[in-house]
Amino acid sequence: MHVILAKPRGFCAGVERAIRTVEAAIERFGAPVYVRHEIVHNRRVVEELRLKGAVFVDEVDQIPAGAVTIFSAHGVSDAVEAAAQQRNLIITDATCPLVEKVHKEAQRFAAQNHKVILIGHRGHPEVQGTSGRVKEGVVLISTVAEVEKLKFNRDDKLAYVTQTTLSVDDTREVILALRKRFPDIVGPDLRDICYATQNRQGAVRELAKLVDVMLVIGAINSSNSNRLRDIGAEMSVPSYLIEDAGSINLAWLEDVETVGITAGASAPEDLVQEVISYLKTLTEVTLETLPGIVENVEFKLPAELEKS
Repeated sequence: MHVILAKPRGFCAGVERAIRTVEAAIERFGAPVYVRHEIVHNRRVVEELRLKGAVFVDEVDQIPAGAVTIFSAHGVSDAVEAAAQQRNLIITDATCPLVEKVHKEAQRFAAQNHKVILIGHRGHPEVQGTSGRVKEGVVLISTVAEVEKLKFNRDDKLAYVTQTTLSVDDTREVILALRKRFPDIVGPDLRDICYATQNRQGAVRELAKLVDVMLVIGAINSSNSNRLRDIGAEMSVPSYLIEDAGSINLAWLEDVETVGITAGASAPEDLVQEVISYLKTLTEVTLETLPGIVENVEFKLPAELEKS
């Protein structure tokens, strides 16, 4: 079996910052440190941080008053932040800087009296956070079909922002549909789709041209991992989203000569190497990594955790 690895794959700068934030908070304040929701969408990462002293909760009312609290990389709404402040929680915000940028853009558009359209997936934590940062509210859409159903007054000023982890192609189509129907709408083109999402999607497109089967390592609830799987399928390559090596169905590999492997932005490289090791127990494996973009982006920790 020939195994080809995508490049780039796995952790992005925002995920690395979020994990380092939890670790630094435990080092600075001691355990336990409370984290609202999964710090990133990956079970392995969450379990490793839990062993170090992180306690993951669904909502801030489950956190003891005055405790050290971290918001996840996906961001939170104003209401969540206010609830945390009411409990006198010591807050560290691990929101990805690129998600925070979307928050500020949405707020700026709203302050300029635009009605804000958010392109994203209903129920995703990032969408909930962005929606809750705009006091006037947002209109959430996901597809071109939903653009045709939008109802605005003729004199409404419109703007849009996007979830950072969407499919670049799908988002482009939605933006084009918005601009066609509302020629005066303003927004950031595709710049809100984060660099890491775009790079990983581009790498998967190249990988899909070369393989018989694609394995995408990532959590089921990881938006960017699901998009990677979808891209492979759209290119007529059987593509499967797996959490780890134990998720592989051997039937997927029958009569397969070349396997492509990538990982979503919240999946650690350890999981990639474990999948490769598992494949080597099945057959002789040759390994290749595609040429690709080298990412050198690094985000600083929140100021209160930077070492003096």
